[in-house]
Amino acid sequence: MHGAPSPATPPVAPPASRHAFGFVLITVLLDMVGFGIIIPVLPSLIEEVGHVGLAQAATIGGWMFFAFSMAQFLCAPLVGNLSDAFGRRPLLLLAIFGLGMDYVLSAWAPSLAWLFVGRVLAGVCGSSWVIANAYIADVTPPEGRAKAFGLMGAAFGVGFVIGPAIGGLLGELGPRVPFWVAAAISFLNFVYGWIVLPETLAPANRRRFEWRRANPFGVFAVFRSYPGVMPMCAVLFLFFFASAVYPAIWPFWGMAKFGWSEATVGLTLAIFGLIMAGFQGFLTGPAVARWGEVRVAVAGLACAAIAATGYGFVGTLATVVVLMLVHGPEGFVHPMLMALMSKVVPENAQGELQGGISAVMNIAMLTGTVVFTQVFAHFMAPDAAWQTPDAAYFLAGGIMVLTLLLYLWTLRGPRHG
Repeated sequence: MHGAPSPATPPVAPPASRHAFGFVLITVLLDMVGFGIIIPVLPSLIEEVGHVGLAQAATIGGWMFFAFSMAQFLCAPLVGNLSDAFGRRPLLLLAIFGLGMDYVLSAWAPSLAWLFVGRVLAGVCGSSWVIANAYIADVTPPEGRAKAFGLMGAAFGVGFVIGPAIGGLLGELGPRVPFWVAAAISFLNFVYGWIVLPETLAPANRRRFEWRRANPFGVFAVFRSYPGVMPMCAVLFLFFFASAVYPAIWPFWGMAKFGWSEATVGLTLAIFGLIMAGFQGFLTGPAVARWGEVRVAVAGLACAAIAATGYGFVGTLATVVVLMLVHGPEGFVHPMLMALMSKVVPENAQGELQGGISAVMNIAMLTGTVVFTQVFAHFMAPDAAWQTPDAAYFLAGGIMVLTLLLYLWTLRGPRHG
Protein backbone atom coordinates (compact mmCIF):
# COMPACT_ATOMS: atom_id res chain seq x y z
CA MET A 1 0.00 0.00 0.00
CA HIS A 2 0.99 3.61 -0.42
CA GLY A 3 2.05 5.59 2.58
CA ALA A 4 -0.22 8.08 4.29
CA PRO A 5 -1.58 10.65 1.85
CA SER A 6 -0.15 14.11 2.00
CA PRO A 7 -2.11 16.86 3.77
CA ALA A 8 -3.04 18.27 0.34
CA THR A 9 -4.90 15.11 -0.66
CA PRO A 10 -8.12 15.35 1.45
CA PRO A 11 -9.40 18.56 -0.18
CA VAL A 12 -9.27 16.79 -3.57
CA ALA A 13 -11.30 13.71 -2.62
CA PRO A 14 -14.40 14.97 -0.79
CA PRO A 15 -16.11 16.76 -3.72
CA ALA A 16 -15.83 13.58 -5.81
CA SER A 17 -17.11 11.56 -2.87
CA ARG A 18 -20.23 13.69 -2.61
CA HIS A 19 -21.15 13.42 -6.29
CA ALA A 20 -19.45 10.40 -7.87
CA PHE A 21 -21.77 7.77 -6.41
CA GLY A 22 -24.90 9.25 -7.96
CA PHE A 23 -23.17 9.93 -11.27
CA VAL A 24 -21.89 6.36 -11.52
CA LEU A 25 -25.30 4.88 -10.70
CA ILE A 26 -26.89 6.89 -13.50
CA THR A 27 -24.07 5.94 -15.87
CA VAL A 28 -24.53 2.25 -15.12
CA LEU A 29 -28.31 2.62 -15.47
CA LEU A 30 -28.01 4.16 -18.94
CA ASP A 31 -25.38 1.59 -19.92
CA MET A 32 -27.72 -1.25 -18.98
CA VAL A 33 -30.68 0.35 -20.75
CA GLY A 34 -28.62 0.29 -23.94
CA PHE A 35 -27.54 -3.29 -23.35
CA GLY A 36 -31.02 -4.48 -22.40
CA ILE A 37 -32.62 -2.98 -25.50
CA ILE A 38 -30.89 -5.45 -27.81
CA ILE A 39 -31.60 -8.69 -25.93
CA PRO A 40 -35.17 -9.35 -27.14
CA VAL A 41 -34.22 -8.90 -30.82
CA LEU A 42 -30.86 -10.67 -30.94
CA PRO A 43 -32.39 -14.08 -31.81
CA SER A 44 -34.35 -12.55 -34.70
CA LEU A 45 -31.30 -10.63 -35.94
CA ILE A 46 -29.17 -13.79 -35.93
CA GLU A 47 -31.92 -15.66 -37.81
CA GLU A 48 -32.20 -12.82 -40.34
CA VAL A 49 -28.48 -12.29 -40.94
CA GLY A 50 -27.49 -15.96 -40.77
CA HIS A 51 -30.57 -17.43 -42.49
CA VAL A 52 -30.91 -20.09 -39.78
CA GLY A 53 -33.62 -21.54 -37.53
CA LEU A 54 -34.14 -20.88 -33.81
CA ALA A 55 -32.13 -23.86 -32.51
CA GLN A 56 -29.12 -23.00 -34.68
CA ALA A 57 -29.52 -19.32 -33.82
CA ALA A 58 -29.22 -20.27 -30.13
CA THR A 59 -25.92 -22.03 -30.83
CA ILE A 60 -24.60 -19.04 -32.79
CA GLY A 61 -25.79 -16.71 -30.03
CA GLY A 62 -23.87 -18.78 -27.52
CA TRP A 63 -20.65 -18.43 -29.49
CA MET A 64 -21.28 -14.71 -29.82
CA PHE A 65 -21.60 -14.46 -26.07
CA PHE A 66 -18.40 -16.52 -25.83
CA ALA A 67 -16.61 -13.93 -27.98
CA PHE A 68 -18.05 -11.11 -25.85
CA SER A 69 -17.03 -12.72 -22.56
CA MET A 70 -13.58 -13.75 -23.81
CA ALA A 71 -12.84 -10.17 -24.86
CA GLN A 72 -14.04 -8.93 -21.48
CA PHE A 73 -12.02 -11.60 -19.68
CA LEU A 74 -8.84 -10.57 -21.48
CA CYS A 75 -9.38 -6.82 -21.13
CA ALA A 76 -11.08 -6.29 -17.75
CA PRO A 77 -7.92 -6.78 -15.61
CA LEU A 78 -6.08 -4.41 -17.97
CA VAL A 79 -8.81 -1.77 -17.62
CA GLY A 80 -8.95 -2.19 -13.83
CA ASN A 81 -5.19 -1.76 -13.44
CA LEU A 82 -5.09 1.17 -15.86
CA SER A 83 -7.73 2.86 -13.73
CA ASP A 84 -5.56 2.28 -10.63
CA ALA A 85 -2.68 4.01 -12.44
CA PHE A 86 -4.34 6.82 -14.42
CA GLY A 87 -7.69 7.36 -12.71
CA ARG A 88 -11.24 6.15 -13.20
CA ARG A 89 -12.73 8.91 -15.33
CA PRO A 90 -10.80 8.58 -18.65
CA LEU A 91 -11.13 4.80 -18.74
CA LEU A 92 -14.87 4.87 -18.03
CA LEU A 93 -15.55 7.48 -20.71
CA LEU A 94 -13.51 5.54 -23.28
CA ALA A 95 -15.47 2.36 -22.51
CA ILE A 96 -18.83 4.11 -22.86
CA PHE A 97 -17.88 5.65 -26.22
CA GLY A 98 -16.61 2.32 -27.54
CA LEU A 99 -19.86 0.63 -26.55
CA GLY A 100 -21.78 3.16 -28.62
CA MET A 101 -19.57 2.37 -31.61
CA ASP A 102 -20.30 -1.33 -31.12
CA TYR A 103 -24.05 -0.75 -31.33
CA VAL A 104 -23.59 1.18 -34.57
CA LEU A 105 -21.52 -1.65 -36.01
CA SER A 106 -24.08 -4.27 -34.96
CA ALA A 107 -26.98 -2.25 -36.38
CA TRP A 108 -25.20 -2.07 -39.74
CA ALA A 109 -23.76 -5.63 -39.79
CA PRO A 110 -24.44 -7.36 -43.13
CA SER A 111 -23.17 -10.77 -42.01
CA LEU A 112 -22.66 -12.96 -38.94
CA ALA A 113 -18.93 -12.22 -39.07
CA TRP A 114 -19.61 -8.52 -38.48
CA LEU A 115 -21.97 -9.37 -35.63
CA PHE A 116 -19.12 -11.33 -34.04
CA VAL A 117 -16.80 -8.33 -34.48
CA GLY A 118 -19.41 -6.21 -32.75
CA ARG A 119 -19.65 -8.63 -29.84
CA VAL A 120 -15.86 -8.57 -29.41
CA LEU A 121 -15.85 -4.77 -29.36
CA ALA A 122 -18.71 -4.82 -26.85
CA GLY A 123 -16.69 -7.14 -24.62
CA VAL A 124 -13.62 -4.89 -24.76
CA CYS A 125 -15.71 -1.84 -23.88
CA GLY A 126 -18.05 -3.67 -21.51
CA SER A 127 -15.46 -3.37 -18.75
CA SER A 128 -17.09 -0.08 -17.74
CA TRP A 129 -18.72 -1.81 -14.77
CA VAL A 130 -15.24 -2.73 -13.46
CA ILE A 131 -14.36 0.95 -13.23
CA ALA A 132 -17.80 1.78 -11.85
CA ASN A 133 -17.30 -0.69 -9.01
CA ALA A 134 -13.85 0.78 -8.35
CA TYR A 135 -15.54 4.21 -8.17
CA ILE A 136 -17.86 2.82 -5.50
CA ALA A 137 -14.93 1.41 -3.52
CA ASP A 138 -13.17 4.79 -3.77
CA VAL A 139 -16.00 6.77 -2.20
CA THR A 140 -17.55 4.23 0.20
CA PRO A 141 -16.12 3.05 3.55
CA PRO A 142 -15.65 -0.74 3.86
CA GLU A 143 -18.64 -1.17 6.19
CA GLY A 144 -20.96 0.45 3.63
CA ARG A 145 -19.84 -1.38 0.51
CA ALA A 146 -22.32 -4.25 0.64
CA LYS A 147 -25.19 -1.74 0.51
CA ALA A 148 -23.42 0.32 -2.15
CA PHE A 149 -22.78 -2.68 -4.37
CA GLY A 150 -26.43 -3.63 -3.85
CA LEU A 151 -27.48 -0.21 -5.16
CA MET A 152 -25.19 -0.76 -8.13
CA GLY A 153 -27.02 -4.03 -8.75
CA ALA A 154 -30.29 -2.16 -8.47
CA ALA A 155 -29.14 0.22 -11.20
CA PHE A 156 -28.45 -2.82 -13.36
CA GLY A 157 -31.92 -4.11 -12.52
CA VAL A 158 -33.69 -0.86 -13.36
CA GLY A 159 -31.76 -0.81 -16.65
CA PHE A 160 -33.20 -4.23 -17.34
CA VAL A 161 -36.68 -2.96 -16.56
CA ILE A 162 -36.43 -0.14 -19.06
CA GLY A 163 -34.12 -1.60 -21.72
CA PRO A 164 -35.79 -4.91 -22.63
CA ALA A 165 -39.26 -3.36 -22.47
CA ILE A 166 -38.21 -0.69 -24.97
CA GLY A 167 -36.29 -3.24 -27.04
CA GLY A 168 -39.27 -5.57 -27.27
CA LEU A 169 -41.49 -2.75 -28.55
CA LEU A 170 -38.86 -1.39 -30.94
CA GLY A 171 -38.27 -4.92 -32.20
CA GLU A 172 -41.68 -4.79 -33.83
CA LEU A 173 -40.16 -2.20 -36.19
CA GLY A 174 -37.30 -4.52 -37.11
CA PRO A 175 -34.43 -6.29 -35.33
CA ARG A 176 -31.90 -3.55 -36.17
CA VAL A 177 -33.86 -0.59 -34.82
CA PRO A 178 -33.06 -1.25 -31.11
CA PHE A 179 -29.33 -1.23 -31.89
CA TRP A 180 -29.54 2.29 -33.32
CA VAL A 181 -31.45 3.44 -30.25
CA ALA A 182 -28.89 1.76 -27.95
CA ALA A 183 -26.10 3.56 -29.81
CA ALA A 184 -27.82 6.91 -29.27
CA ILE A 185 -28.22 6.19 -25.54
CA SER A 186 -24.53 5.28 -25.21
CA PHE A 187 -23.37 8.44 -26.96
CA LEU A 188 -25.67 10.57 -24.79
CA ASN A 189 -24.27 8.75 -21.77
CA PHE A 190 -20.75 9.61 -22.96
CA VAL A 191 -21.62 13.31 -23.27
CA TYR A 192 -23.28 13.26 -19.84
CA GLY A 193 -20.24 11.63 -18.27
CA TRP A 194 -17.85 14.04 -19.99
CA ILE A 195 -19.69 16.95 -18.42
CA VAL A 196 -20.42 15.74 -14.90
CA LEU A 197 -18.30 12.70 -14.01
CA PRO A 198 -15.54 13.58 -11.48
CA GLU A 199 -12.29 11.77 -10.80
CA THR A 200 -12.30 9.88 -7.49
CA LEU A 201 -8.79 8.41 -7.34
CA ALA A 202 -6.43 11.08 -6.03
CA PRO A 203 -2.89 11.05 -7.52
CA ALA A 204 -1.45 10.13 -4.10
CA ASN A 205 -3.52 6.91 -4.12
CA ARG A 206 -2.48 5.76 -7.60
CA ARG A 207 0.15 3.16 -8.32
CA ARG A 208 2.46 2.37 -11.20
CA PHE A 209 0.96 0.23 -13.97
CA GLU A 210 2.46 -3.27 -14.25
CA TRP A 211 1.72 -5.68 -17.09
CA ARG A 212 2.11 -8.58 -14.67
CA ARG A 213 -0.96 -7.41 -12.78
CA ALA A 214 -2.93 -6.80 -15.99
CA ASN A 215 -2.47 -10.39 -17.18
CA PRO A 216 -5.94 -11.99 -16.91
CA PHE A 217 -4.37 -15.29 -15.89
CA GLY A 218 -1.73 -13.74 -13.64
CA VAL A 219 -4.41 -11.98 -11.63
CA PHE A 220 -5.20 -15.29 -9.94
CA ALA A 221 -1.61 -15.47 -8.68
CA VAL A 222 -1.95 -11.92 -7.35
CA PHE A 223 -5.15 -12.93 -5.53
CA ARG A 224 -3.25 -15.56 -3.57
CA SER A 225 -1.58 -12.79 -1.58
CA TYR A 226 -4.97 -11.72 -0.18
CA PRO A 227 -6.25 -14.26 2.41
CA GLY A 228 -9.76 -15.52 1.78
CA VAL A 229 -10.06 -14.18 -1.78
CA MET A 230 -9.23 -17.35 -3.74
CA PRO A 231 -11.98 -19.51 -2.14
CA MET A 232 -14.50 -16.76 -2.90
CA CYS A 233 -13.23 -16.70 -6.50
CA ALA A 234 -14.12 -20.39 -6.80
CA VAL A 235 -17.62 -19.70 -5.48
CA LEU A 236 -18.01 -16.76 -7.84
CA PHE A 237 -16.89 -18.89 -10.78
CA LEU A 238 -19.52 -21.57 -10.19
CA PHE A 239 -22.20 -18.97 -9.44
CA PHE A 240 -21.61 -17.05 -12.67
CA PHE A 241 -21.24 -20.29 -14.65
CA ALA A 242 -24.71 -21.40 -13.56
CA SER A 243 -26.16 -17.88 -13.96
CA ALA A 244 -25.00 -17.88 -17.58
CA VAL A 245 -28.05 -20.01 -18.41
CA TYR A 246 -30.24 -16.87 -18.43
CA PRO A 247 -28.45 -14.67 -20.97
CA ALA A 248 -27.62 -17.84 -22.93
CA ILE A 249 -31.10 -19.20 -23.56
CA TRP A 250 -33.84 -17.02 -22.02
CA PRO A 251 -35.16 -15.52 -25.30
CA PHE A 252 -34.73 -18.82 -27.17
CA TRP A 253 -36.33 -20.79 -24.32
CA GLY A 254 -39.33 -18.47 -24.12
CA MET A 255 -39.89 -18.60 -27.85
CA ALA A 256 -39.53 -22.38 -28.01
CA LYS A 257 -41.55 -23.28 -24.90
CA PHE A 258 -44.26 -20.61 -24.86
CA GLY A 259 -44.13 -19.03 -28.32
CA TRP A 260 -43.17 -15.63 -26.88
CA SER A 261 -42.81 -12.65 -29.22
CA GLU A 262 -39.96 -10.14 -28.93
CA ALA A 263 -42.33 -7.89 -26.96
CA THR A 264 -43.13 -10.68 -24.48
CA VAL A 265 -39.44 -11.51 -24.06
CA GLY A 266 -38.82 -7.85 -23.32
CA LEU A 267 -41.73 -7.78 -20.85
CA THR A 268 -40.43 -10.79 -18.91
CA LEU A 269 -36.95 -9.31 -18.72
CA ALA A 270 -38.40 -6.01 -17.55
CA ILE A 271 -40.36 -7.75 -14.78
CA PHE A 272 -37.28 -9.68 -13.76
CA GLY A 273 -35.20 -6.50 -13.72
CA LEU A 274 -37.81 -4.77 -11.57
CA ILE A 275 -37.78 -7.60 -9.05
CA MET A 276 -33.98 -7.70 -8.93
CA ALA A 277 -33.81 -3.93 -8.55
CA GLY A 278 -36.27 -4.10 -5.66
CA PHE A 279 -34.28 -6.76 -3.83
CA GLN A 280 -30.88 -5.19 -4.43
CA GLY A 281 -31.87 -1.56 -4.02
CA PHE A 282 -34.24 -1.76 -1.05
CA LEU A 283 -33.47 -4.99 0.77
CA THR A 284 -29.68 -5.39 0.59
CA GLY A 285 -28.92 -2.86 3.35
CA PRO A 286 -31.61 -4.07 5.80
CA ALA A 287 -30.76 -7.72 5.12
CA VAL A 288 -27.06 -7.17 5.81
CA ALA A 289 -27.84 -5.16 8.95
CA ARG A 290 -30.05 -7.94 10.29
CA TRP A 291 -28.29 -11.14 9.21
CA GLY A 292 -24.81 -10.16 7.99
CA GLU A 293 -23.20 -10.62 4.61
CA VAL A 294 -22.38 -14.32 5.03
CA ARG A 295 -25.94 -15.45 5.82
CA VAL A 296 -27.48 -13.23 3.17
CA ALA A 297 -25.19 -14.83 0.58
CA VAL A 298 -26.30 -18.30 1.75
CA ALA A 299 -29.96 -17.35 1.33
CA GLY A 300 -29.28 -15.91 -2.12
CA LEU A 301 -27.52 -19.06 -3.31
CA ALA A 302 -30.34 -21.27 -2.00
CA CYS A 303 -32.95 -19.21 -3.86
CA ALA A 304 -30.79 -19.29 -6.98
CA ALA A 305 -30.76 -23.10 -6.92
CA ILE A 306 -34.54 -23.30 -6.43
CA ALA A 307 -35.24 -20.80 -9.22
CA ALA A 308 -32.94 -22.34 -11.83
CA THR A 309 -34.51 -25.76 -11.31
CA GLY A 310 -38.01 -24.32 -11.13
CA TYR A 311 -37.90 -22.70 -14.57
CA GLY A 312 -37.67 -26.18 -16.00
CA PHE A 313 -41.07 -27.06 -14.54
CA VAL A 314 -43.12 -23.88 -15.13
CA GLY A 315 -45.93 -24.09 -17.65
CA THR A 316 -47.37 -20.58 -17.95
CA LEU A 317 -46.20 -16.98 -18.03
CA ALA A 318 -47.90 -16.40 -14.67
CA THR A 319 -45.88 -19.15 -12.98
CA VAL A 320 -42.70 -17.75 -14.55
CA VAL A 321 -43.42 -14.40 -12.87
CA VAL A 322 -44.16 -16.07 -9.51
CA LEU A 323 -40.86 -17.95 -9.72
CA MET A 324 -39.07 -14.68 -10.42
CA LEU A 325 -40.06 -13.54 -6.92
CA VAL A 326 -38.32 -16.62 -5.51
CA HIS A 327 -35.40 -15.86 -7.80
CA GLY A 328 -35.02 -12.29 -6.48
CA PRO A 329 -32.65 -12.97 -3.53
CA GLU A 330 -30.07 -14.32 -5.98
CA GLY A 331 -29.29 -10.65 -6.52
CA PHE A 332 -27.74 -10.53 -3.06
CA VAL A 333 -24.97 -13.01 -3.89
CA HIS A 334 -22.70 -10.92 -6.07
CA PRO A 335 -22.67 -7.76 -3.89
CA MET A 336 -22.19 -9.83 -0.71
CA LEU A 337 -19.18 -11.68 -2.07
CA MET A 338 -17.70 -8.49 -3.54
CA ALA A 339 -18.10 -6.70 -0.22
CA LEU A 340 -16.40 -9.54 1.66
CA MET A 341 -13.52 -9.63 -0.81
CA SER A 342 -13.06 -5.84 -0.93
CA LYS A 343 -12.48 -5.75 2.83
CA VAL A 344 -9.29 -7.80 2.61
CA VAL A 345 -7.76 -5.93 -0.35
CA PRO A 346 -5.80 -2.64 0.06
CA GLU A 347 -7.49 0.56 -1.06
CA ASN A 348 -4.96 1.13 -3.85
CA ALA A 349 -5.76 -2.31 -5.31
CA GLN A 350 -9.56 -2.02 -5.58
CA GLY A 351 -9.38 -1.58 -9.35
CA GLU A 352 -7.23 -4.69 -9.57
CA LEU A 353 -9.73 -6.58 -7.42
CA GLN A 354 -12.65 -5.55 -9.61
CA GLY A 355 -10.69 -6.45 -12.73
CA GLY A 356 -9.92 -9.85 -11.22
CA ILE A 357 -13.56 -10.41 -10.27
CA SER A 358 -14.51 -9.50 -13.83
CA ALA A 359 -11.95 -12.00 -15.14
CA VAL A 360 -13.48 -14.75 -12.99
CA MET A 361 -17.00 -13.73 -13.99
CA ASN A 362 -16.25 -13.64 -17.69
CA ILE A 363 -14.37 -16.93 -17.91
CA ALA A 364 -17.32 -18.49 -16.09
CA MET A 365 -19.92 -16.76 -18.24
CA LEU A 366 -18.21 -17.55 -21.52
CA THR A 367 -17.84 -21.25 -20.73
CA GLY A 368 -21.30 -21.44 -19.17
CA THR A 369 -22.96 -19.74 -22.13
CA VAL A 370 -21.42 -22.14 -24.61
CA VAL A 371 -22.35 -25.15 -22.46
CA PHE A 372 -25.97 -24.07 -21.92
CA THR A 373 -26.60 -23.07 -25.53
CA GLN A 374 -25.17 -26.39 -26.69
CA VAL A 375 -27.38 -28.24 -24.21
CA PHE A 376 -30.42 -26.26 -25.40
CA ALA A 377 -29.63 -26.91 -29.08
CA HIS A 378 -29.01 -30.63 -28.43
CA PHE A 379 -32.31 -31.20 -26.66
CA MET A 380 -34.22 -29.08 -29.19
CA ALA A 381 -32.83 -30.89 -32.23
CA PRO A 382 -35.53 -32.62 -34.34
CA ASP A 383 -33.86 -36.01 -33.85
CA ALA A 384 -33.34 -35.64 -30.07
CA ALA A 385 -34.41 -38.71 -28.07
CA TRP A 386 -35.87 -36.38 -25.44
CA GLN A 387 -36.89 -33.06 -26.94
CA THR A 388 -37.24 -30.33 -24.31
CA PRO A 389 -36.24 -26.67 -23.92
CA ASP A 390 -35.77 -27.15 -20.16
CA ALA A 391 -32.67 -29.37 -19.86
CA ALA A 392 -30.26 -26.44 -19.46
CA TYR A 393 -32.20 -25.14 -16.45
CA PHE A 394 -32.02 -28.52 -14.70
CA LEU A 395 -28.24 -28.52 -15.23
CA ALA A 396 -27.94 -24.94 -13.93
CA GLY A 397 -29.98 -25.82 -10.82
CA GLY A 398 -27.63 -28.69 -9.99
CA ILE A 399 -24.58 -26.43 -10.35
CA MET A 400 -26.18 -23.83 -8.07
CA VAL A 401 -26.61 -26.51 -5.39
CA LEU A 402 -22.91 -27.36 -5.76
CA THR A 403 -22.06 -23.65 -5.46
CA LEU A 404 -24.01 -23.36 -2.22
CA LEU A 405 -22.25 -26.41 -0.77
CA LEU A 406 -18.84 -25.03 -1.76
CA TYR A 407 -19.63 -21.68 -0.13
CA LEU A 408 -20.70 -23.39 3.10
CA TRP A 409 -17.45 -25.37 3.01
CA THR A 410 -15.36 -22.18 2.65
CA LEU A 411 -16.97 -20.82 5.82
CA ARG A 412 -15.23 -23.56 7.79
CA GLY A 413 -11.85 -22.05 6.92
CA PRO A 414 -10.36 -18.67 7.86
CA ARG A 415 -12.99 -15.94 7.71
CA HIS A 416 -12.30 -12.90 5.57
CA GLY A 417 -13.22 -9.48 6.75
